[in-house]
Amino acid sequence: MQEKIRNIAIIAHVDHGKTTLVDAMLKQSGVFRENEAITERVMDSNDLEKERGITILAKNLSIHHGGFKINIVDTPGHADFGGEVERVLKMVDSVLLLVDALDGPMPQTRFVLKKSLDLGLRPIVVINKIDRPGARPSEVVDMVFDLFCELQASDAQLDFAICYTSAKIGYAMRELDEASDNMEPLFQLIKDNVHPPEGDVAAPFQLLVTNIDYNDYIGRIATGKIFNGKVTAGETVALIRRDGSISKGRVTKLLGYDGLKQVEIPEAFTGDIVTIAGFTDVGIGETLAAADNPIALPYVAIDEPTLSMNFIVNSSPFAGREGKMVTSRNIRERLDRELRTNVSLRVEDTGNPDTFQVSGRGELHLSILIENMRREGFEMAVSKPEVIMREVDGKKYEPMEYLVVDVPSEYQGVIIERMGPRKGEMVSMTPMGETIRLEFIVPARGLIGIRGEFLTESRGTAVITHTFHEYAPFKGDIPGRKNGVLVAMEQGETTAYSLDALQPRGVLFLGPGVEVYGGMIIGQHAKDNDLEVNPCKGKKLTNVRASGSDDAIKLTPPRLLTLEQALEFIDDDELVEVTPQSIRLRKKELDPILRKRASRA
Repeated sequence: MQEKIRNIAIIAHVDHGKTTLVDAMLKQSGVFRENEAITERVMDSNDLEKERGITILAKNLSIHHGGFKINIVDTPGHADFGGEVERVLKMVDSVLLLVDALDGPMPQTRFVLKKSLDLGLRPIVVINKIDRPGARPSEVVDMVFDLFCELQASDAQLDFAICYTSAKIGYAMRELDEASDNMEPLFQLIKDNVHPPEGDVAAPFQLLVTNIDYNDYIGRIATGKIFNGKVTAGETVALIRRDGSISKGRVTKLLGYDGLKQVEIPEAFTGDIVTIAGFTDVGIGETLAAADNPIALPYVAIDEPTLSMNFIVNSSPFAGREGKMVTSRNIRERLDRELRTNVSLRVEDTGNPDTFQVSGRGELHLSILIENMRREGFEMAVSKPEVIMREVDGKKYEPMEYLVVDVPSEYQGVIIERMGPRKGEMVSMTPMGETIRLEFIVPARGLIGIRGEFLTESRGTAVITHTFHEYAPFKGDIPGRKNGVLVAMEQGETTAYSLDALQPRGVLFLGPGVEVYGGMIIGQHAKDNDLEVNPCKGKKLTNVRASGSDDAIKLTPPRLLTLEQALEFIDDDELVEVTPQSIRLRKKELDPILRKRASRA
């Protein structure tokens, strides 16, 4: 059985076609019935994944093909979800490195590839989207080889197998001049190039837990790969925790994968990826082992968080209007629940019982958590993200990011100019047809607010991606936001008449007929100071009509901020109020007199 198993993870940059490739492999392996309705990107099971078109959670499936069982793990492309990636690589014996035939290797590709090469895995390179206009597969293969060399791959890893695919149309080929109309060459490549799982079926049972989930019927369930031995449903096994303590429990359910579905199985052997129920306090990185001879497996090291922000109980005048979960107890319980499965997250109490410090791998990592919480009915305020510093030999070190900007060549000058004050150091500039690729190493602090600025400067054409690079000595002060904000004076409903008078003062974030309160931010001021304004003033009506005063009001559409844009926009003395229906910006101190005192202090 072990000889017929192939465990493989698919790694790629965001939007290079990972999930679409899995779709094509599933459809051609006979997993679905003839008359079964199939959604696109079937692996993106989470609502946020479907909306954003990105993979957030690592997920497993298995395909039976030609007598072989191929276990596939779909991994996130974003470095912010690196905690998912690092665990997953422990379960597999090879990786499919998926690269876009036009874009070539991108920063997140580099991040996950480095992890897999360090573990000694031999990747298979898949050049996807070869039917795309402007595709340059041969050049991209050379770029991948250069990247392998840069990441110090071994000679065996440099001798990688290559496959060319169009996942959307559903074909693969070994050579560019071959004719193909199916994914058969890719299946064959996986069977030939991925070695079967190592391990001894006769040895005592060992399973490393790499994923945790919760099921309302059977409780907490643990997924992982069996490194040695076998396990049967109903058997008593030992749980070895990180601190070395051991407890015993019974396997109440043993689940394997058949396509995307989890199915109950009587027993499982070395090399298989299975899910086990029966352990209420099992954690990620712990070992399930034979009860009579428990031997622990090495723990998976996870990269530490680089960014933190405060989650605060909502104290605005509108608190409790839109959300159901508003108390500190609700928020704490939800964060504790998240900690069970989100291994890269850290939650600490502060001196204030209504404030929790939450640390994660990046802005996207934390904003996805906030977005999920608001969809579940939570209401809270969050502070500006702050970078986590480290002290090494008495010196202050900060996280650095590897930033890649693809931009039309006419905007390259302004992008380079903007990186100067943010302490960005250019490492490469590569022409790519009409566009140019600029690569920088920049402090993580310098990336807060950069996306909006670059999109404005490049007329919305810049493509920006970044990934954690390393910790380096502190680079000095970075200037913050240049403009002040427009702050509402009092509570009420905005009117078109007053907003029309405020338009010349700056950019508005809301339209007429919106309820506001004193201390709420309604727009960005054109100057560098904050300005208190009254957006609720109505027009005084008289019996006298005059052509000058009765002009039609023409309002510019407001700039509506998404959650990520709001987090990037706010300053140290501001908060984002998040509710199930609204995202509002506000000052930390709503009272204008107390606000002035605080600014002087």
